[in-house]
Amino acid sequence: MKTLKLPVEVEAELKKVSKVGGYLWQREWAERNAGNISMNLTSFFKKEDVEGIGEEVAFDFPKECAGFVIYITGTGCYLRDLVDMLEEVSCILYINEDATAYSIIWGGKRPNFGPTCELISHASIHLFNSKHNPENLAVVHTHPIELICMSHHDLFDDEEELNRQLWMMCPEVKVFVPKGVHCTPYALSSTAALAEVTMEAFKTRNISLWEKHGATATAPDVEKAWDFLDVANKGAKLLLTCWAAGFKPAGLSNEQLTELEQFI
Repeated sequence: MKTLKLPVEVEAELKKVSKVGGYLWQREWAERNAGNISMNLTSFFKKEDVEGIGEEVAFDFPKECAGFVIYITGTGCYLRDLVDMLEEVSCILYINEDATAYSIIWGGKRPNFGPTCELISHASIHLFNSKHNPENLAVVHTHPIELICMSHHDLFDDEEELNRQLWMMCPEVKVFVPKGVHCTPYALSSTAALAEVTMEAFKTRNISLWEKHGATATAPDVEKAWDFLDVANKGAKLLLTCWAAGFKPAGLSNEQLTELEQFI
């Protein structure tokens, strides 16, 4: 039976996935089976490397996803298990040349394994990135506590002001999340509608904050996607901490925020 040999570059990226899975669990951003991670690995493989491995499973992908090779976590799997059970709770899949099915070509060793129910969202985002931001290969969706709280606040209805208040909490938020957070309107999980609003978010922002649900970031690798989420959530946590202490934070002035743009 034909098997897949992972390039060393892919093995390096999977080590980053394991590390980030641990971070998400430690931060309480990945309760039970919450969250999912994926990466577009197409550029690391030749067509002959990935064809003829595994059985095809019918799935209706966007037609332009044909031939994609995607790493993705599994449905019902716990991200904490990425630390030491990577091959059991995640997989690499190959989308056939008609974009009508996928086959699992690595991993997925857990009984009754299947890719996350957010597969359509991840595939659509990777297609969007391949056209508009080809350097962005990773997608991380998780449940950052303080950012989710902000999606329940009135500020969620004023995206510009929400970002200004997050940025003003400390210089690093402005410098390392320069495009800010998109206030993405609620859409049902695992639907094409959610994929559409998320892609719209990434046209202008670093992070898509899914209303009353979680947050998603895309970047060249999973660690950089984690960094976007981590830093933005720090801004939200600082803001909420000040409010909880009973005072309105002074924050960086607009002039100070503008001054920081030289470091972006």
